[in-house]
Amino acid sequence: MTLAPSLIQLDALAVGKSGTVVTVAPADPRDIEDGADLARRLMELGFVPGERIRMLKRGMPGGEPLAIKVGNSTFALRRFEAALISIQPE
Repeated sequence: MTLAPSLIQLDALAVGKSGTVVTVAPADPRDIEDGADLARRLMELGFVPGERIRMLKRGMPGGEPLAIKVGNSTFALRRFEAALISIQPE
């Protein structure tokens, strides 16, 4: 019997941990219009399914912004932006 891999939102990934992007989409169907624009922008930056990411650092206070490494680039995302990205942690 195989357990299904658990997905988490990028904003829940611990500092220093890595994962692979699975989906980029708004979680709430009511946010589909605004969320779709933001999801498209994140995908243009490189947050595409199959891409490996790493959580580098969380800002202080409040843990924002999040420093995320994607490929050879590093981006600062707000928590609500990172919450649009579902990942498979490693």
